[in-house]
Amino acid sequence: MPDNKNVSISFLGNASLDSRITNLTKSLEKDGYSVTVSSFDWFTPGFKTVRGKIAIHKLVKRSPTIFFYLSFAYLLINDLLKTKAGIYFAEDIYTLPFVFLFAKIKRGKIYYNSRELYAFLGGLRNRRRLQALITGIERFFIKRVDLVLTTGEMDSEFLEDFYGIKNTLVIRNIPALQKAEDKVDLRKMLNISPAKIILLYQGVILDGRGISLIFDALKAFPETVLVFLGDGVMKEKYKREAVQKGVIDRVYFAGMIKQTELINYTASADIGMALIENISVSYYHALPNKLFEYIMAELPILSCELPQMKKIVEEYRVGEAVNIEKPGIIIRTLQNWLNDKSILEEYKKNCKSASLE
Repeated sequence: MPDNKNVSISFLGNASLDSRITNLTKSLEKDGYSVTVSSFDWFTPGFKTVRGKIAIHKLVKRSPTIFFYLSFAYLLINDLLKTKAGIYFAEDIYTLPFVFLFAKIKRGKIYYNSRELYAFLGGLRNRRRLQALITGIERFFIKRVDLVLTTGEMDSEFLEDFYGIKNTLVIRNIPALQKAEDKVDLRKMLNISPAKIILLYQGVILDGRGISLIFDALKAFPETVLVFLGDGVMKEKYKREAVQKGVIDRVYFAGMIKQTELINYTASADIGMALIENISVSYYHALPNKLFEYIMAELPILSCELPQMKKIVEEYRVGEAVNIEKPGIIIRTLQNWLNDKSILEEYKKNCKSASLE
C-alpha cells in the first residue's frame, strides 16, 4: 500500500497562479503531508517548464486542439507514473480520467475537485454534443471516486441530485488570513494618475464575466480606470471592444500574478468588480475566488445578484449586489459610491472584520 502521507495533485492550469491549488497545498503540508503537483501553463509569455515537487509544464496552444491535449496527456501520464501516493486529487474534469486510472492501479484514494459544473459552463451553453460528452465522462467517473469537492452548497446539491451521489464536501475558495504587507502601487506601476479611481477585475478573462458592463461604466465616469489582474483566451476580444467603446486609454492589463503575491496588488485598487452573468447553471452557482480575495484585501465589492455571491456580500455588508440585467444599475450604484466616499470606507471596514472570519 502507498504511504498515506503522500499526496498527488493534478491540474490543467498553472499551480502558482491558482488560489485553490495554493491553499490546498499549504494546508496539506501544514498537516504533515508530502505533496507533489503536476500542472501546466500555456498563457504566460516566455514561460519555461518548472520542475520539482510543484511541477509546471509548458504547453503550446495551437490548432488543431487535439495536439494540445495529447501533449498534456503525455506529460501528465509521465508524472503520474512516478507517483506513489495515498491520495490523488484530480483538480478538474480534464485530469480526472488519468488520475482515476493511476490511483486505482496504485491503490490510492481519489478526490475529484469539481470547481466548476463542467458540463454547464457558459462557453458550452450552445454546444449540446460537447455537453453530452462531458456529462457522460463525468457521470462515469464521479460515481467511482472516494470524495467530490465543491466550492459551495448549491454545487454539492446539484451534483448529488444530477448524478445520484452523496459523497460531496464543500470547501470554499477562501484564502488564508493574510494582509497586504508589501503593497504594490498599481498607480505607479501602470502610470495611473493618483486622482483616478481604480476598478479591479481579478481572474480569468472570459465571456459572461460582465466585462462589457464595466466598459460601459468607464464611459460614464471619466475619473475611473479598469485594471485587469489576470489573463485569458478572450483578452484580445475585450481589448478590441475597449477600443470600440473609446475607453482603451483607461484599461490596463497587468497580467497574471502569483497567488502568494496577489493580495499586495489587489489591495492597491479601490473597488472590486464581480459581475458574473447568469448564462449557465455553472455561472448561476458561482462563488468565485475573487470575492473572498477582495474581502481579504479590504476592497469594497460591486457584485451581481447570483445567489451565493449575493449572500456573502449582503451578510457581511462588504459592498452591494445588484441586478446587472437592470439598465443603468451599475452606473447608478457607482455614482452613489463616488459621490459619498464614506460608503466605501464603511465597506472597507466591514471587509476587515469579515476577513477575520
